[in-house]
Amino acid sequence: MQMKRRKLIALEVVMVFIAVLFLFPILIMLLNSFKTFGEVMSDVLALPQKLQFSNYSYVWNYLNYPRLFLNNTIITILGVSGIILFGSMAAYKLSRTKTRWSGIIYFFCIVPMLIPFQSIMIAVLKLAKEFHLSESTWGLGIQYWGFGIPLAVFIYHGFMKSIPREIDESAMIDGASGLYLFYKIIFPLLRPVTATIVILDVMWIWNDFLLPLIMVNGSESTRTLTLASYIFVGQYTTDWQYTMTAMVMAVFPSIVVFILLQKHIVKGVAAGAVKG
Repeated sequence: MQMKRRKLIALEVVMVFIAVLFLFPILIMLLNSFKTFGEVMSDVLALPQKLQFSNYSYVWNYLNYPRLFLNNTIITILGVSGIILFGSMAAYKLSRTKTRWSGIIYFFCIVPMLIPFQSIMIAVLKLAKEFHLSESTWGLGIQYWGFGIPLAVFIYHGFMKSIPREIDESAMIDGASGLYLFYKIIFPLLRPVTATIVILDVMWIWNDFLLPLIMVNGSESTRTLTLASYIFVGQYTTDWQYTMTAMVMAVFPSIVVFILLQKHIVKGVAAGAVKG
């Protein structure tokens, strides 16, 4: 019994150490956001001599933070909504269709997860310009559908197979079919895994840098928070105190969402592991 207790204590110590290791860059970023430029350059790890709250007011006004926050919100809501909508419907259809083609189609739906974005980003940029999806927050949100749906289909498909077909048959006997059957009967059963996908995609889309960089960086009115944070990084000099402040203001909303909804990630993963 005592040996088991020691193992648990050792495990907790290791977990705390790993947590501190992961949180250390965030803590350093937060710490330096309250410093002057001279303090940042003299010692990154030192505590600020005086908290510079003026950094936040300066960045708020200089970047027009409300506008950038609205851009991020539009892109994230549009992207996540499309991923959930089309990903869940595709997974449902593929899980309920048993033909020799369904497996092939499912494979082609999830194989984009294996393709690095850097290898196709030039082609994606050209296609986006052809369809007038570049230099637009709405266009950028739609593009995330293509990059996020494969993972959503993969997660939904594994969970969907655990839902008995008898539920579909009973609903059809009662007169339900098509979209009504899916959204009124099946989709509510997907709540745990849907919450997991929503949280993961919100964290990804809100903090993404590379896709917005090549799609909406040409206009100040369409930039995202992460792109705007890069404004303070220059070729010859960098305002590190403002850069750190901008990054804190950019990632803070997504961190809050993650902290508030993290329990749903555990529930969704556990549900998928047990039922999938």
